[in-house]
Amino acid sequence: MQGNIYEVNIRQYTPEGTFKAFEKSLDRLKEMGVQTLWFMPVNPISKVDRKGSLGSYYAVADYTKINPEFGTMDDWKELVKHAHDMGFKVIIDWAPNHSGADNRWLNEHPDFYVKDSTGKAAVPYDWTDTRKLDYKNISLRDTMISSMKYWITESGIDGFRCDVAGDVPDDFWEKCISELKKTKADIFMLAEGDKPSLHEDGYEESCQRGTERQRVG
Repeated sequence: MQGNIYEVNIRQYTPEGTFKAFEKSLDRLKEMGVQTLWFMPVNPISKVDRKGSLGSYYAVADYTKINPEFGTMDDWKELVKHAHDMGFKVIIDWAPNHSGADNRWLNEHPDFYVKDSTGKAAVPYDWTDTRKLDYKNISLRDTMISSMKYWITESGIDGFRCDVAGDVPDDFWEKCISELKKTKADIFMLAEGDKPSLHEDGYEESCQRGTERQRVG
């Protein structure tokens, strides 16, 4: 995928902070020469240990749901279709390294998480609103891949920008990207990270961005 990639923060883009309100800007963005729309995470945000009143997009409460603040899944599908009809590509931000502190997996699949010295789900770095996922668990790997495929098949997105991709094992990415390409052959994968191995794993592009902005709601 070549061309200009434009990052979209739905919550702050318009006073309404919704998909429908943002959709009205597509004509202007097309005139600006934007070719790919990169949406910051569109998933619900966890409430447990939330940072600030709004929380961080990267503390995901459910990987297969839409943040209700932005609208509905139908609103999202309509936005993606409209963007595609205008010639845009659409990618979404994805947080595979960690989930939010009240993600449903913590109850349904506690073995999906790295444990700290007390036996509780571990916190990565100082990101206290999140919990570290355990990629030694094969079921976690398969479920993460399935969740990513869901967004391709359900809403027709064109790819992912993967948060903290360098902290996730290379052998996961090798399998994941190979599986995603079976669903969408021309899937575009953008990694946050500076590890050369990410390109070997199947990422087309990588970028490095400070985590401070990502963590603040």
